[in-house]
Amino acid sequence: MDIKIYPSKLIGTVKAPSSKSYSHRMIIAAALAGGVSEICNVTESDDINVTAGAMEALGAKILADEGTYTVSGIKTPAKKAYINCGESGSTLRFMIPVAAALGTNATFDGRAKLPTRPITPYTREFPKKGVTFEPQSGLPIEINGRLRAGEYTLEGDVSSQFITGLMLALPLCEEDSVIKLTSPLQSKPYADMTIAALKNFGVNIKEADMDGLPLYLIKGGQKYSPCRISVEGDYSQAAFFYTANALGSEVRITNLDPNSVQGDKDIVEIIEGCGKELSAFTVDVGDIPDLVPILAVLGSFTTGQSRIINAARLKIKESDRLVCVANALNAIGGRVTAGDDCLIIDPVKSFKGGEVDSCNDHRIVMAAAIAATVSEGPVIIHGAENVNKSYPRFFEDYKALGGRFEVL
Repeated sequence: MDIKIYPSKLIGTVKAPSSKSYSHRMIIAAALAGGVSEICNVTESDDINVTAGAMEALGAKILADEGTYTVSGIKTPAKKAYINCGESGSTLRFMIPVAAALGTNATFDGRAKLPTRPITPYTREFPKKGVTFEPQSGLPIEINGRLRAGEYTLEGDVSSQFITGLMLALPLCEEDSVIKLTSPLQSKPYADMTIAALKNFGVNIKEADMDGLPLYLIKGGQKYSPCRISVEGDYSQAAFFYTANALGSEVRITNLDPNSVQGDKDIVEIIEGCGKELSAFTVDVGDIPDLVPILAVLGSFTTGQSRIINAARLKIKESDRLVCVANALNAIGGRVTAGDDCLIIDPVKSFKGGEVDSCNDHRIVMAAAIAATVSEGPVIIHGAENVNKSYPRFFEDYKALGGRFEVL
């Protein structure tokens, strides 16, 4: 689907969609609990649907009704399962250890760039703990065996999703486990979110320190307990509207927890730090990679050259997000240079308009839509349907705020 957006400011109130990251974690935890859990305020999306489908394949029963997910926990884990993860890296990296801990022989599949995204920490460590992979990389991939407790040594600079996957799975093992990191943990707030989410379901994980690196201690034999919980709003999605406001729109954003541990809450502080004059910034996005596309839009209107650094992992997202963000904004009159681990953004007075290739990336679609609010001419976005991955109602909300567009 291609959309042609006409320049206009956004005015009104928008309810931030629920945190996709918390929703993944809570649906999995509820499915691992005995009894019935109720998860409210869930924004349905492609990624959330594949996680729910994965837990159903393992034996849970899940009913979604207008944002409320009623989850009947797994009584007897499936002996075999086929799990299609769509394009969701979170689903793949969370579900491999969960299925392994349940002793399910599972085949994992996916599409687009997902088969190329690494799972090396698992294929290296799990055979030491009773789980085999065939083949060793790519999708589809089959796992066999039951995951054992013990010491897991992982790199911290690949993805925090591997840490979360183990946090979800290891409490199910009989003995105690420890997760040791060999390098600083990138996107640590996501690990913090996992610990916070699991507490609601009666599972506790302790964080310690070893030589300046996080160390996670996980008691074995823990039981997930059912609960009723509401998912807080998503700061990574709200960031698009916060940035629109910095560029002249007037949007009131609701459904956010000011005390959230979400790393993407940093968007508020980053914009405040720019001040009314929008001073240039340098932002280390090691903990907040999802903010990169919209930060590049913001940086295009600062008073000097802005820089986004420590971003090498963005090259293995839904797209090579560094190159694709630079290409998208340059196509409409931006001045963005992609490096191996950074974006360098020179300011412009306005975007000129033009055509944007979304590169199958939901966040580039939304960033381009916000860029259109400060463009002299229309912005055509190719592949606008990719917002369904995380925020299906984005363009409905955009229109309700006064955004003008037509579907081509």
